[in-house]
Amino acid sequence: MAVSSPERVGARDAPSSSYRLEQPAPGAPGAGAEGLGGRRGYLLFAVLGASVLAVAIGALAVGRYMVPLGEVFRILVSRLVPLHRTWTVTDQDVVVLLRLPRALLTVVVGAGLALCGAVLQAVLRNPVADPQLLGVSYGASFGGALAILLGLSTVALMAGAFGFGLVVLVVVFVLGRSAGPAPTLTIVLSGVVTGAFFSALVSFTTYIANPETQLQSIVFWLLGSFATATYSADLVAGVPVALGAATVLALRWRLNVLSLGDEEARSLGVNPQATRWCLLVAVAVMASASVAVSGAIGWVGLVVPHLARPFSGSDHRRLLPAAALLGAAYLTVMDTLARTLLPTELPVGILTAVVGAPTFFVLLRRHHRRAVWVDV
Repeated sequence: MAVSSPERVGARDAPSSSYRLEQPAPGAPGAGAEGLGGRRGYLLFAVLGASVLAVAIGALAVGRYMVPLGEVFRILVSRLVPLHRTWTVTDQDVVVLLRLPRALLTVVVGAGLALCGAVLQAVLRNPVADPQLLGVSYGASFGGALAILLGLSTVALMAGAFGFGLVVLVVVFVLGRSAGPAPTLTIVLSGVVTGAFFSALVSFTTYIANPETQLQSIVFWLLGSFATATYSADLVAGVPVALGAATVLALRWRLNVLSLGDEEARSLGVNPQATRWCLLVAVAVMASASVAVSGAIGWVGLVVPHLARPFSGSDHRRLLPAAALLGAAYLTVMDTLARTLLPTELPVGILTAVVGAPTFFVLLRRHHRRAVWVDV
């Protein structure tokens, strides 16, 4: 089937039949040609930044034990400057010791997972790509489940999840080194196979776990939760996510070039192989750190970039920071609902799936006329 040139961009690296969403080329009208600048860009990030702040502060006030919003402000400000105490010790403990580290963790993990999804969808040229497609989430899940099975500490659990996530990346790298003419397809297939292997190991771990002392903890952790959030966990997740985010944001213009295809990228002076793996390493680090502190939380990396595109356009100079801010707000809202909807806390991974699946279906229905099948 003959196709127009925009549809053939990157065709050399695509499968023989691949699902593609038509998007404006970087720099074209509607593609965010102004980058981060321009009135629209500044307004977008101001609104998203204010939304993250508002949602996070609201999360500190809402819960089965309600704290007045004014008192939340005063408690937070009192950490910086002395104020006359109008709040109770319980109010302060709930806000500072329980909810503040949890809100910070949801912001970090939400931003990291959203960035992972946006980068993978561009690098792999697959609109349904997320960290699970690369297999990193399954490796990290096995590391955490194994630590619980062995009765290790929380620190060991985080280290195991982070370490096995990176192991998956190494395996995918080894399998994808000799990618040949279709590097992105080889990487996807390597990630799927490796992820399936570690998913089987997770299933085996849950099968042999003691149903009275271990199984419930493993299942609850695998479903995703921020119930054990601490300032130490914030640091464990914050440093890798910050490093990974800095890397992908620094390469966001190269990501635009990479989306044109390998041949076009080389003609513009970009090494596609080195750039692709640099971005994948950053994604693996962020995804592993996120799973290490919160368990496997799906649908954030898949849905949030699609929610951000109508506002930011397809230019990654705008899309990546917009997706990060929107992901931070989105996951904070989901976690707040997870701990307030029922008398007992609901694993946040269940809620993101329940909300994410129909949301993604609506997005696909809305854009179905722009979807094309490319035969190469």
